[in-house]
Amino acid sequence: MAKSLGIFVTSPQNMRHVMGITKAAKAKGSKVKVFFTWMGTHLTKCSSFTELCEVADDVSICADSYKKCGYDVADVPKGLTEKQMGTQAQHGAIIEEYDCYLTL
Repeated sequence: MAKSLGIFVTSPQNMRHVMGITKAAKAKGSKVKVFFTWMGTHLTKCSSFTELCEVADDVSICADSYKKCGYDVADVPKGLTEKQMGTQAQHGAIIEEYDCYLTL
């Protein structure tokens, strides 16, 4: 298995898969970064989002997408810090810095 996995989340229907893949990758010793954008930002309101933040090495969201989906950027989702309310540069970091890339 790869040493690092970046997960790019755009769909609001895949939280079960995001959690399962993250847990499996961590169990195999991989570093995992998850980035939520566009409609995927709705998953920050799932009850399991906080757990994901604890399991993954890094979780961040596109603040612009979060706002466009109707959320106030001042309302930082539980499990994140203001610093993790990022830009699409986080997506670029996954592409450049991680061994494997997955879009859900």
